Amino acid sequence: MKFATLKNGHRDGSLVLVSRDLNSAVSLIDHVPTMQCLMETWAQWEAPLEALYQDLNDGNCQQAFAFDSSLVMAPLPRSYQWCDASAFLNHGELLQKAFNLPPQAEMETIPLMYQGAADDFLGARDDIRLPTEDHNIDFEGEFAVMVDDVPMGCSSTDAAQHIKLILLLNDVSLRGFIQREIQAGFGFLQAKPSTSFAPVAVTPDELVDGWRNERVCLPLNIEWNAEWFGSANGEEMNFSFSDLIAHAALTRKLGAGTIVGSGTVSNRDTRKGSSCIAERRALDMIQEGKPKTPFMSFGDRIRMEACLPDGGSVFGAIDQYIVQENVNV
Repeated sequence: MKFATLKNGHRDGSLVLVSRDLNSAVSLIDHVPTMQCLMETWAQWEAPLEALYQDLNDGNCQQAFAFDSSLVMAPLPRSYQWCDASAFLNHGELLQKAFNLPPQAEMETIPLMYQGAADDFLGARDDIRLPTEDHNIDFEGEFAVMVDDVPMGCSSTDAAQHIKLILLLNDVSLRGFIQREIQAGFGFLQAKPSTSFAPVAVTPDELVDGWRNERVCLPLNIEWNAEWFGSANGEEMNFSFSDLIAHAALTRKLGAGTIVGSGTVSNRDTRKGSSCIAERRALDMIQEGKPKTPFMSFGDRIRMEACLPDGGSVFGAIDQYIVQENVNV
């Protein structure tokens, strides 16, 4: 199944069920009006929504209407919890090598994870509004999962059953703040503005063979100003999403609707490109001794999409512009 949240003038939007080809949708206002409501009542609604989804895909849903991805919010416009990891070790290793950073202790056995701001997620076509280019604007292509209620101490094996939906996101980063906030030891704050999400969140079966070992085994295609930037595949994720959920739930339960991100998708084969500018700049340093790739500027466009082998878009595309917000900084 595929779900989206349409803008309706309210913070939580209106939940719709979207056809597999992303061409049509049906409102769920009479069943589960919001994504948060769905995540809290998943067991109750899974079977009837599967039946409705089949009718929608077969063209037998009389209430169906054309789906317009330009009218969506994030699938879950605001969450009680957003935990983002760094589950692709190659990404961290490249940055360490390029900038002579000390290795992270136990990085191969304990995943890195921080809590991000979850009160203001952006839709796939929303402008990324930021105060200044001087903060070194970067994009980060990631996959994520959304869970139902996860008990404290949940094992990695048991965590798989709590994964209900998969998402594609752009975890916007302001690199000018990151080093200072890392050194402060309290996690990211100013370095992490609002995160953007692709139009739809999908159940794992929608990925067909692209969902293996609790990993999204599909290329994440990224274009920056209409030029190819990367197609790194999520299959090289060193910690699975089940591992990440278990890590987050070690000392507390996770509420329904918690989103857990993979961190920047990164592959050891550099021919597949990168999923963020920081990694490309690290490769510049390693190969040529200095970073050549600039950070983003106002007016820049970023596009991200993951497709099945037959070309079908799984989540729809993130397609956004960087725009200046007029604030005092």
